[in-house]
Amino acid sequence: MKHYNAFIREDLIVGAYKVGLLTGQTFAVKDVFCVKGHVCSAGNPDWLRTHEAASQTATSIQRLLENGASLTGMTITDELMYSLNGENYHYGTPVNPKVPECIPGGSSSGSAVAVAGNLVDFALGTDTGGSVRIPAAYCGIYGIRPTHGVVPIDGVIPLASSFDTVGWMTKDSDVLLEVGRILLPEKLSNQKFNRYMFVNEAWDLADDESKDAFSPLFARFESLFGQSSWIEISEGGLQEWMNVFRILQGIEIWNTHGEWIRKENPIFGPDIDSRFEWASTLSDINQELLLRERMKNHLIELLGEDGLFIIPTTPGKAPLLNLSGEQIELRRQQTLQLSCIAGLAGLPQVTIPMQNVDGSPIGLSIIAGPHQDLRLLEWIEEHKALFQQKQIKNS
Repeated sequence: MKHYNAFIREDLIVGAYKVGLLTGQTFAVKDVFCVKGHVCSAGNPDWLRTHEAASQTATSIQRLLENGASLTGMTITDELMYSLNGENYHYGTPVNPKVPECIPGGSSSGSAVAVAGNLVDFALGTDTGGSVRIPAAYCGIYGIRPTHGVVPIDGVIPLASSFDTVGWMTKDSDVLLEVGRILLPEKLSNQKFNRYMFVNEAWDLADDESKDAFSPLFARFESLFGQSSWIEISEGGLQEWMNVFRILQGIEIWNTHGEWIRKENPIFGPDIDSRFEWASTLSDINQELLLRERMKNHLIELLGEDGLFIIPTTPGKAPLLNLSGEQIELRRQQTLQLSCIAGLAGLPQVTIPMQNVDGSPIGLSIIAGPHQDLRLLEWIEEHKALFQQKQIKNS
């Protein structure tokens, strides 16, 4: 268990190109990032068999190497990134270092486990529907999904291009910020965040254990900032938002990978197979496109440049391993109702490791307006004492 089955290739090592801000730091990358001369599997042996070695390394990796970091391994992912669980049918499930009897979360499962298990200083993943945020929360670490499009995504196997982002995970908020200073554009504004909004529909999805664990935080926000509020963001509820997200994501996924699936007839794990089968049935999405635009504009207006949403990252602690398909799908839909908020609007979201529930980590998420990524990371680093576990105790 020394390496927690986090890696598909531990021997993929690329030394730093130069001395820089990240000198001495090691990182791993999800098995969807191109490294020159290496063939990614995207979590599936048939993908590995039918694709060639990369001719160049992804820009995101190159930026890190040019700033002093060293690449030290390629990590396991869910098959073609189409899951939030982290259980790979072909390559095994990375072991959650905090709660080995529970799933690590996916699809960037190996990257989260490598960080949580102290195998690397930070790790890259991709986040389309929650694939950085969810495993980070389940493994008790920090994770960021940046504003859609701000981090270069060339050299990364796509899933659904209008949602795909390159994110990263760390154990410490200062490292999260340091990596952000390399990968993110400079701040556009010096505006301070001064409106803190707890989203009612999101907190309604949290289980009772999580609400109890988080409850001291609500009062602490009030005492520190004095301007927090509880708001509604949806008219039809987050179930409707999740359905819009799933349909738009599903049709993009099939447009991206359907031809390869028909040609190669790959072997997928049962849950992944059923999702691709469902995605293949989708066609007309005009209504969903209109709804997404309306939702996006609404959220951006609510946040402005000075607002933050505070939500639970997941409904609760990590589920147990090897649950039934029905149980997995129920939790997936609950989780997507939370993660689709930032996804639909292309917003930056950071999950912060918080209080444990019965020994299992749970995560708190902060969402900012578009292109406020660096300001958000700096705000979290400035206020990190607010989020430290010793500040929050179970009732």
